[in-house]
Amino acid sequence: MPEYTPADNEYMARALRLARRGLYTAHPNPRVGCVLVRNDTIIGEGWHRKTGTAHAEVNALEGVSGDASGATAYVTLEPCSHHGKTPPCCTALIEAGVTEVVVAMIDPHPKVSGNGIAALEQAGIKVRSGLMSADAAKLNEGFCSRVNRARPFVRLKVAASLDGCTAMANGESKWITGEEARADVQRLRASSGAVMVGIGTVLADDPSLTVRDGKIENDDLQPLRVVIDSQLRMPPTARMLELPGDTVIFCQDDTARTALERAGAKVRVIGGSGEKVDLAVVLEELAGLRINDLLVEAGPTLAGSLLMAGLVDELVIYQAPHIMGSETRGMFATPDWQELQQKLALKVIDVRQVGVDSRITLVVHQTYLVGPPGPVT
Repeated sequence: MPEYTPADNEYMARALRLARRGLYTAHPNPRVGCVLVRNDTIIGEGWHRKTGTAHAEVNALEGVSGDASGATAYVTLEPCSHHGKTPPCCTALIEAGVTEVVVAMIDPHPKVSGNGIAALEQAGIKVRSGLMSADAAKLNEGFCSRVNRARPFVRLKVAASLDGCTAMANGESKWITGEEARADVQRLRASSGAVMVGIGTVLADDPSLTVRDGKIENDDLQPLRVVIDSQLRMPPTARMLELPGDTVIFCQDDTARTALERAGAKVRVIGGSGEKVDLAVVLEELAGLRINDLLVEAGPTLAGSLLMAGLVDELVIYQAPHIMGSETRGMFATPDWQELQQKLALKVIDVRQVGVDSRITLVVHQTYLVGPPGPVT
């Protein structure tokens, strides 16, 4: 295991902060930052802003006044070694005369994994890897999930009262949480490649599912809207079909697809059990569409189905400090559990105040961060 100095940690932490600047814009590519250091001085830095544009290493090199010969590059993800929409980053570093590269994590993508480091070492460049790898993996958990498991990282968002209610018995739910919590959800949407709801939510609320935050809103980067609608009850007049961005509907019965496609929706027929769409297959389809992070904003039926199928990676609960009573709707529709041992165990990883509400983040499982690369589209 390589040894790292306090300075190494400082520069990699800076590279990670730069990578976070691509949180809302880099997907479906990973979020990557790069810092170039020579004689204990930062001479260049950059991050990957948007797919199809220059990667972090190239942006950092372009920011150097003069040349980068003899510099050390701190990169949050292994430099790419193949021609994609842009030339290989390892080639750019080699040609710039960089003498050392410190990498946070190995790129899990099979086209890159280990090959970038090998190319650098073959060129005589010293490479150290593993510094702050967990932080780098967390920043790109969706990309890691798509590569390693061939499905997106699934984040399930729920807004509920203190007694676990998500709506009144008549369906009224606006608004359970305060403005600050709702603004926080906008940031979750903006960092996601897709937002999923069930048809029940569409029929009850007619949601837009767009990012509506002036600081991060970008019509070119609206998340894909995903609707689970087994029997294709989606009305062609649904508000989301009139807004910027794309909507895809997953169904079993496509009788009404023509009208929906005329309204701008994309309809995909998926197999399933009984009258339910196979949600695991839906996630595979979304991975094929290069979706890294999926935000689910569903009612209790879809939320419960995803949980029971083991398809939720992270649960984010916005809990409002009020009680809504017993004649209300809960967070999840689950089987009729009769014994306490049937409970679904979760792990709380973060609790913080968001305005008047609390945001509780829980992990369901984290196996996506390890293991050999899987299929990639």
